[in-house]
Amino acid sequence: MLFIVDGGSTKADWLLSDRKKVTGRFSTIGFNPYFHSSEFIYKTLSADTELGAFADVVDEVRYFGAGCSSPEKNKIVEKGLKQYFTKAKIIVDHDLLACAYATCGDEAGIACIIGTGSNSCYFDGEKVHEHNYGLGYILGDEGSGSYYGKKLVTSFLYKRMPQNIYDAFRENYQLDKSSIVRHVYNEPNANVWLASLSRFLSDYSNDPWIHELIIQGMYDFMDLYVVHYENYKELPVHFVGSLAHVFESELREAAAGRNLKVGKIIKQPIEELMNYFLKKQ
Repeated sequence: MLFIVDGGSTKADWLLSDRKKVTGRFSTIGFNPYFHSSEFIYKTLSADTELGAFADVVDEVRYFGAGCSSPEKNKIVEKGLKQYFTKAKIIVDHDLLACAYATCGDEAGIACIIGTGSNSCYFDGEKVHEHNYGLGYILGDEGSGSYYGKKLVTSFLYKRMPQNIYDAFRENYQLDKSSIVRHVYNEPNANVWLASLSRFLSDYSNDPWIHELIIQGMYDFMDLYVVHYENYKELPVHFVGSLAHVFESELREAAAGRNLKVGKIIKQPIEELMNYFLKKQ
């Protein structure tokens, strides 16, 4: 039996198959080796009774995860998974590869992630070719949930948002400077907390200030993550992730402004990812 896993910074989607069809669907938190140890991964999985029923029968686990971008980091996730799935072959790879398989298939294209974090790659139909992106929520992740969360809290603290938006944000989250600083600097998973604030944008997307903020974030993403690829105007540009899905109209507006050919926009790539591997059987 085969597990295909798409692991973001917030959550991971698991599909189980008998290599002919999907036989089970599960969800856990996402495991990012920049934030989570092998022991944490093992303990978290051990507490999941649904997955536990398959721990000893699965013979292969393919985990595609945020932060799984180097052999050193991949080994952290691999070790945690191997402790749990003791009889399985474990393969850990970057979530960008999952994005490329799910959207491009065997064709060339530019595959983008816009979720809690953001990233992109050029896929030639077989291999991923990255630029030097993936800087994380402190230095990068433009256009992502954590990016928008940072924009909201800084605009709130500097009082550089319209009064109606300021009042609504304060009422929704009951935040002040000390609580924001604590969440960002003293508590774990600050990127996930910041990304959770991006839901506010969806609730007020018709407001002109909010709309402009969303559009500018999408332009920042396009300008940094897409337009530097050779032939980017000719290649289809695909997107996966919660923010790409929620703000599809703004994404398409920004893409049109940069003359991009938008391909697929998928909230969760796990179904297409599993289909890709089932076709290879």
